[in-house]
Amino acid sequence: MTLDRLPIGEKSRIVAVNGKGALRRRLLDMGLTPHTEVLVRKVAPMGDPMEIQLRGYELTLRKEDARNIVVEGGAVR
Repeated sequence: MTLDRLPIGEKSRIVAVNGKGALRRRLLDMGLTPHTEVLVRKVAPMGDPMEIQLRGYELTLRKEDARNIVVEGGAVR
């Protein structure tokens, strides 16, 4: 499952960060690294962007970028 499909209020753990070149490097630099727990806080009314919480801060991410982040299928409790 990818991060863009995770429901609001659900936690999961990042499994892999896909993408090539500058996009992948930017995602990794923002702290979106494997084994990091993420929580979907909000999604904009039109569905894009989404706000996630990780490593003690909130991050707003476009759904297009969130599709490159693979998370565990089940929620983390």
